[in-house]
Amino acid sequence: MNEVQIIDGVRTPFAKGGRALAEVHPADLLAVALSALIERTGIDPNLIGQVVGGCVDQVREQALNVTRTAWLVADFPEAVGVTTVDSQCGSSQQALTLAAALVGSGTVDFAIACGVESMTRVPGLSNLAGLAEPVPPSYYTRYGEFTLQFEGAERIATRWGITRRDCDEFGLSSQQRAADAWAAGRFDRQITPVPAHLLGPGAANADFARDEGLRPTTLDGLAALNPVHRTDGVVTAGTSSQISDGASAVLVASPEAAARARLRAKASIVDQLLVGSDPILMLTGPIPATRELLARNSLTIADIDLFEINEAFAPVVLAWERELKPDMDRVNPDGGAIALGHPLGATGTGLITKAIHRLEEADKKLALVTICCGGGLGTGTLLRRAAA
Repeated sequence: MNEVQIIDGVRTPFAKGGRALAEVHPADLLAVALSALIERTGIDPNLIGQVVGGCVDQVREQALNVTRTAWLVADFPEAVGVTTVDSQCGSSQQALTLAAALVGSGTVDFAIACGVESMTRVPGLSNLAGLAEPVPPSYYTRYGEFTLQFEGAERIATRWGITRRDCDEFGLSSQQRAADAWAAGRFDRQITPVPAHLLGPGAANADFARDEGLRPTTLDGLAALNPVHRTDGVVTAGTSSQISDGASAVLVASPEAAARARLRAKASIVDQLLVGSDPILMLTGPIPATRELLARNSLTIADIDLFEINEAFAPVVLAWERELKPDMDRVNPDGGAIALGHPLGATGTGLITKAIHRLEEADKKLALVTICCGGGLGTGTLLRRAAA
């Protein structure tokens, strides 16, 4: 594949479920991110070859190709092709993989990868409403059971010997790192505020401009929380990703097209993939995704300056740590979904946005972004910061 550059990425602040973005239609929310991306890069929207968006629960207000609806309500050209994909929690990262493939193959010069999820307006698993089973009997013939993500997280903790204390310490670190990042202004260039007029009549007369999930806490406070799935489990609300609303978007281009449009890239995509993993444990995909990206590019874990691993649950990252043995100072240095939130379809390009800005600000070279996905999948993207 030819070189693919990432010109820029933006995201809305992530809101807690039922809070700041509760009155915002998901298409309007994604339109905010798309509009900000076009404005910040200065690209003519007529040059966009395709838009690929991620969204998990594609029903109700997120049905009928919500990415296309968002493109249109943002008042962008009707002639641009738009599609929406579902790879569960990695949906918008897989959208980036597809958008980059379009560019890398020469099919288009410019593409946008993006994602949205309003977990307030379209609650998780809404697409299962009215169905007796999400999988057929033949699935049970092969696997014997069907698990959901909380159970997968608990089984991961058991297999890798991850304790409640381990999880609580990780959850505390996520909150502290995210608070430090906001205090230092490291999110300022990544965020596009959601205008006040979209927030509904009950909102204050101010734009929504800051992630809503940050909260002061202590180890003692986390230790007092009840487990959310098993009575003797290790996963609590303080060590799980937060139900959230949000949107994000990334512009990718060929180097030649970027040069013609006088656009400077922030990073290039070195490699990308989507791998399968055990669907019963379900959330171990980042382990094989990381190993394959490193092996394919003749790299070691020490070569990577920055890791962004989605904090679906603390055991996901801690099991990955036990297998890969990274320097944890390089892993989610600005916090993760435990503190910032996890609006499912928006998380992938949100983490890509986070990574490319952090590489630039820290003057580092390589980043690896990976997400565990429902059904046993792992997304992965290896990024190299563009030369100054």
